[in-house]
Amino acid sequence: MTKPLENQRNSLGFAKPEAETRVVVAMSGGVDSSVCAALLAREGYDVIGVTLQLYDHGAAIQKAKACCAGQDIYDAKRVAEEHDFPHYVLDYESNFREKVIEDFADTYLKGATPIPCVRCNQTVKFKDLLQVARDLGADCMATGHYIKRIEGENGPELHRAYDGGKDQSYFLFATTREQLDFLRFPLGHMDKTETRRLAVELGLNVASKPDSQDICFVPTGKYTDVIEKIRPDAAKPGDIVHMDGTVLGQHRGVMYYTIGQRRGLGLKDGSGAEPLFVVAIDAETKQVIVGPRGALERDTLWLEEMNWLGEGTYGAHLDGTKIRVKVRSTRPPAPAQIKLIGNELAVVLETPDVGLSPGQACVFYEDRNDAARTLGGGWITRTG
Repeated sequence: MTKPLENQRNSLGFAKPEAETRVVVAMSGGVDSSVCAALLAREGYDVIGVTLQLYDHGAAIQKAKACCAGQDIYDAKRVAEEHDFPHYVLDYESNFREKVIEDFADTYLKGATPIPCVRCNQTVKFKDLLQVARDLGADCMATGHYIKRIEGENGPELHRAYDGGKDQSYFLFATTREQLDFLRFPLGHMDKTETRRLAVELGLNVASKPDSQDICFVPTGKYTDVIEKIRPDAAKPGDIVHMDGTVLGQHRGVMYYTIGQRRGLGLKDGSGAEPLFVVAIDAETKQVIVGPRGALERDTLWLEEMNWLGEGTYGAHLDGTKIRVKVRSTRPPAPAQIKLIGNELAVVLETPDVGLSPGQACVFYEDRNDAARTLGGGWITRTG
């Protein structure tokens, strides 16, 4: 293989031959990360595959679309064997339980709605695994996420993926500048059809494997089963209260309810002339507060654990800055502004939205029609 000239860079951005560029690939056992690893191996990179065992094999093996356990570990190992690069399985069960599963349960118990996939990327994958990659002497770590890393004037930037339907920028908003400098996303410029075509071309055993759709550690698809298992004494009954103060009934625990919920309230007929929705949850008083759909509308969000990927730092000087935001992974970025309210920065939506809950993410994008560049974001603490 021809060695790059000094002013030339390989596909991962390094001014040296592929064979001298070590890249650790995070392999979940799915088609995306498998294609990522096999493709880089075919290009001649010094590839090391790493799979994290995140939870119990016995529980996970029962679920066909899980990841990072059982069959998926075997699939990742087989890809590595067939493409002749080393593969390691690291037991991160205790880390994953503490940083993701327990956080998931405790967030629900606080009356908020968690996003465990973001927490997993934020802690276990882009913190713990990234350190493993550095310890292995890697030049970078690659993943099969659908997102672009683009070299900008002031360093690497995070941009939405070419395939808008698979774009994972919402789940990667907490990626820091330091992490982004070390990370690579080879699939960001592809669509899923191209990825599956490459899987067939590369002869991967996972070419037709279905995508994981649900939360990986919830084998039944019912999140309350997980909470009941790890916090067995957490469910405490309380009142279902209308916004006007009328007690309409009893509930068996705030963890069984989410903002915007309509079904399963268990209220008797005649409790209201119009459909009722969960509009707020007060974990301290154990009250689930209900009201009409219009009461769900919110246009102001206060955030915590901010990660800012724009120029400069996140602070009061951004007051009045126009941005676009996602408050759900499936929605397109919507117009908003960063506003200083009192002595706190908040995000004000141009058009009010419904069903917004503490614990969810608000992800920032540049204020352009394509809203391509991801500017970071934070976790919603309260809405107004």
